Amino acid sequence: MAKRWAWVAVGVLVAGVWAACSDDGATTKPVTAPVPTVSTTVPAKPTATTSKPWYDDYDPAHFAADVRRYAKQAGINPQLLMAILYNESYKPHDPKFERQWAEVDSDPAFGIANMHKPAFDETKRGRPFAKRKWEELPDNPALAIQAAAWHLHDLARRLPADRSDLYTKDELLALGYNAGGGNMRIFARGRKAGAQAQSYLDRLHGNWAKSAEALES
Repeated sequence: MAKRWAWVAVGVLVAGVWAACSDDGATTKPVTAPVPTVSTTVPAKPTATTSKPWYDDYDPAHFAADVRRYAKQAGINPQLLMAILYNESYKPHDPKFERQWAEVDSDPAFGIANMHKPAFDETKRGRPFAKRKWEELPDNPALAIQAAAWHLHDLARRLPADRSDLYTKDELLALGYNAGGGNMRIFARGRKAGAQAQSYLDRLHGNWAKSAEALES
């Protein structure tokens, strides 16, 4: 349609010029067609506003609702679970970074709770997340919290009935989370934790009050 109207306009313009020049040979000024003004301004494309990924500004307190929810389901102290998340927040939790790190680490841990694959696969049996995969943890903080909560539940069931008073139950569970269930049972019988395990426990104590505050958010 645009081409047809262009040819009509050209025909009218030529006829006008011929008429002006054929009047008894008189000299007349040619009729000049106006030059249309074409805008060269390119309209700006709308930009989509995207929120920052959760791992760019990671703070366990952002997941307080999930901590309360899954700690209740698993029957564990939510302050303990939150403090463990703070203990495990020492490394970046960008999913891409975690997967790249796993390529060079012989025993990688995934997710905001830094869970190893054998622990996850054992914990998920018979649980609501039984069909989920360990490889999903970097992208799914809620799943990582859920798995950590039930892992602590399972560790609690492994505590001996007759325990030393050297450590509280929550301290033993934290030591079990860090050093494994076997070592946790040794500590429960009165053996002092080694330097690495004690360092983990010291960080837990340092994060304890902050964890209580985070749960109030």
